[in-house]
Amino acid sequence: MKFIKKLKYVMLALGVLTFTTSCEEDPEFFASESTQITLEELPINQIIIDGGNLDNPALTFNWNNGDFNQAVVENYSVVFSDNPDFTDPKEATSAVGVSSVTMTMGALNTATTLIGLPPLEENTVYARVVASIGVQNELAVSSNVINFQVTPSFNYGFNDYYLVGNGTSADWNNNNNNPPLFRNPGNENQFTYTGYFTKGGGGFDDGRFKILEQRGEWQPQWGTAANEGSDDIVEAGDIAGNPTTQDSDPGRFGIPADGYYTFTINFSSQTYTTTPFDASGAADYSNITIQGSAINSDTTLTQSSFDSHLWYINSVNLQSGDLQFVTNTGATWAGSTSFSGVATDGGDPIPVVVQDDYEVWFNDLTGDYIMIPLNL
Repeated sequence: MKFIKKLKYVMLALGVLTFTTSCEEDPEFFASESTQITLEELPINQIIIDGGNLDNPALTFNWNNGDFNQAVVENYSVVFSDNPDFTDPKEATSAVGVSSVTMTMGALNTATTLIGLPPLEENTVYARVVASIGVQNELAVSSNVINFQVTPSFNYGFNDYYLVGNGTSADWNNNNNNPPLFRNPGNENQFTYTGYFTKGGGGFDDGRFKILEQRGEWQPQWGTAANEGSDDIVEAGDIAGNPTTQDSDPGRFGIPADGYYTFTINFSSQTYTTTPFDASGAADYSNITIQGSAINSDTTLTQSSFDSHLWYINSVNLQSGDLQFVTNTGATWAGSTSFSGVATDGGDPIPVVVQDDYEVWFNDLTGDYIMIPLNL
């Protein structure tokens, strides 16, 4: 049975808008539920999304125009689901008044993420078109369902930063297992590092450090806004970067004495702080392993010889799944955010969203962790 709906329209005659002062009602038109919409099968059934060319076209959907028994402009919504029952459908793309729409690789990748498909794995996408009219999408009618295989790409879209300097374990060596800063999962522009720093010989140039964007590369590098040589040690201030903010190298961060400090840097506000941290009551662990469904077997982290509260593994293969840090005392530390976050004792397992070889660092003072993919 078709449903009839009364709709009012303002008429345009020969492109000229006409006005009337009569008391007559606007002309009334009747639209009915559209005839069947047929979504054509795709000419290809397997699509591997090219993460390096996200602006390239990926696929085109074609369907027949709806017929609502009036000359109206139809709305079309292409809807995706990860199951044929469309229990949680998401709009992938839309069109108005046409019978086809093309999606780019990037748009398709985003749409498959919305329905929860894991990256780098082939999965089935179910699609249909929903036709309607009006600003409130009235008289909606769905097409048949088609399906196709998609392998989503993955782009690790974060920046990572590393310590260098004679106040750190790496000294002034830009490729010496330089410890990474820990990214704030709620603010990708803010990083912290809580750990041991040394003042060395105690001179003006000792206890200094800068921030690198790549191990083995001196540029880009970040430091204080002061010129090197006149860069007094201060707890807070503005940052500068070469080549981001200036041509010459920036000044050096620093600490006044041996000890534990929390260094925080914000690349959005271009500011930093360095504050003392009391580690006197911290637990001393002799062993920490990573365990969970993301790893084939329990794997022991290496304890830093420079800072006993810092643990790492330079390369470990992790699968899609979850993991946690388990201490020799039986404490299980985990967090709810992928790639970086703050673990707590008894927290939810850390999600690993894509398989790769990872560099993993864990700070048992703060629970900070970071997992840096090596190939993505």
